[in-house]
Amino acid sequence: MNVVVYGATGNAGSEIVKELLRRGHTVTGVARKVDTLEGQPGLTAKTDDLSNVDRIAEVIQGADVVVSAYQPPADNTDELIAVTKREIEAVKKADVPRLVVVGGAGQLEVAPGVTLIKSGYLPAEYMPIALSHEKAAKVLEESNGVNWTYIAPAAYFVPGDRTGKYRTGTNNLVSDEKGESRISFADYAIALVDEIEKPKHERALFSVGY
Repeated sequence: MNVVVYGATGNAGSEIVKELLRRGHTVTGVARKVDTLEGQPGLTAKTDDLSNVDRIAEVIQGADVVVSAYQPPADNTDELIAVTKREIEAVKKADVPRLVVVGGAGQLEVAPGVTLIKSGYLPAEYMPIALSHEKAAKVLEESNGVNWTYIAPAAYFVPGDRTGKYRTGTNNLVSDEKGESRISFADYAIALVDEIEKPKHERALFSVGY
């Protein structure tokens, strides 16, 4: 498949690019600065900042899937909402079959009816980005004319080994038998590419963890 990855130089995005290339997909990696992407076999690097719908549509023209691993600036996390809206419009304009979004864990339930955001366990410094992810997910849910999938990671979304193991949930935070909620960027990438290759959650959110 022809896959465009926005945020291709970030923690999640770079692992998603690696996983796609490992499986033989044609990949376009997009970021503000693409120095680290250039020269990789099978990868085309393009520069964009997600500020203009027409430019996004130009970049993604002809793609089978667009992956958004965009990370907003720490001092303006709600930029994620505006970017999500522009991505939706661009995907429709370019007639790309699917948009897959790297999400956040804040809106996932830790108990029936209780999200991580509302639980009181989320450290204050993570609240702005968690709330922005929750709003961006709502924008996707209310969208029309785009086939989206939102993949929410575990509470601890961190560097780590590529084990090939993961479990999925729906709107619940995935935790292990010790109550720890964790997934490495590399194993999250496996889950995401699995979903691209064999769709099970079209126009839906699902969660990933160990």
